[in-house]
Amino acid sequence: MKGTSIKKILILVTILALPGFLYNILKEEGKNRYKPLSIFGPKKVASTFHSVRGEQIPDTIYHKPDNFKLVNQEGDTVSLESYTGKIQVINLFYTKGNTEAVQITNKAMKDLENHYKKNSVVNFIGLTIDPENDTPEVLKTYADNIGAKAGKWNLLTGDSATIYNFVNKGLLIDAHKENVNGEQKFVYSNMFVLLDYQHRIRGYYEATSNEDLSRLDDEIKVLIIEELRNNNDGR
Repeated sequence: MKGTSIKKILILVTILALPGFLYNILKEEGKNRYKPLSIFGPKKVASTFHSVRGEQIPDTIYHKPDNFKLVNQEGDTVSLESYTGKIQVINLFYTKGNTEAVQITNKAMKDLENHYKKNSVVNFIGLTIDPENDTPEVLKTYADNIGAKAGKWNLLTGDSATIYNFVNKGLLIDAHKENVNGEQKFVYSNMFVLLDYQHRIRGYYEATSNEDLSRLDDEIKVLIIEELRNNNDGR
């Protein structure tokens, strides 16, 4: 019995120590053990500063998508600002584009949603590029089919100009309609886009690539650690 109690104590200590251990392993200490993720898009140096360990560092103004107000599969209004302080994984879709690639993409997003379902910091967004057809009612049926739970995995629709502006100018990926043999076709990027706590773009991942999806999972964890590091530095 005594040996069993000691084993239980050792397991408990290991579990409690693990977050701090991971932080120290990943934290940059002059050994390149922790490499922050890139920040994509145009940037410029600001006239303000922040302090890191007593040193004044010039702030950088990074590209961020403009705010939006759209509607999810439950008819609730959702804005980008409502995701402040959260990590967002975003992809594009439309309900009539039910190809094999779309099915793979939906499964990949569902797997990620399941993996992070207990972590309120990580959220998932699907943006329809066919808002004229994809009403909240249509999205509700589609969401039920793919297991997208509103709040955690929002499927968003609304004004087409708002959506396309957010996609093309905000996320810096392509989505447009073009005429193919006299028929209008949707052309869009099959990427997952990773936004951090401040809505900055931190990564692009091919939705049908297992290697990219594995990297996305790793880099979500890196963002979580990065936020801990920034808070520890007083940023």
